[in-house]
Amino acid sequence: MHNIQIAVQEQPFDQNEVYRWLSEQNSVGAIVIFVGKVRDLNLGDEVSSLYLEHYPAMTKKALNEIVTQAKARWDIQRVSVIHRVGLLQTGDEIVLVGVSSAHRGDAYQANEFIMDFLKSRAPFWKKERTKKGERWIESRDSDQEALERW
Repeated sequence: MHNIQIAVQEQPFDQNEVYRWLSEQNSVGAIVIFVGKVRDLNLGDEVSSLYLEHYPAMTKKALNEIVTQAKARWDIQRVSVIHRVGLLQTGDEIVLVGVSSAHRGDAYQANEFIMDFLKSRAPFWKKERTKKGERWIESRDSDQEALERW
């Protein structure tokens, strides 16, 4: 699967490096990159940090399945998914989903599909630190509603 890059890592990622890899093929007409960051506010509380845990084999398998589904639905050329784990501070980049395609519609839709399913189906466990203490993040109804569009 030389047209798919999936990484779960503690270290920051380089968006420019991902962009270069996504754009290497001459037939690429569109590249869509989404980057998610750790917010400083969630559920009305100030967030100082976020800790992410995962089970490596399970996580990698889930991410591969999501990307495979996207490739079956849209005419996309390359996909990069990078998700960070460990301790992250507010403002840190947490996730990158990049898609290249001949056409922007396929790239936009595949990127959004991957992100929606990653958020709801990839096995990551998140714990926020707030002024009120630490808490595990539960899935949201809005995340499930996003999946229903697909």
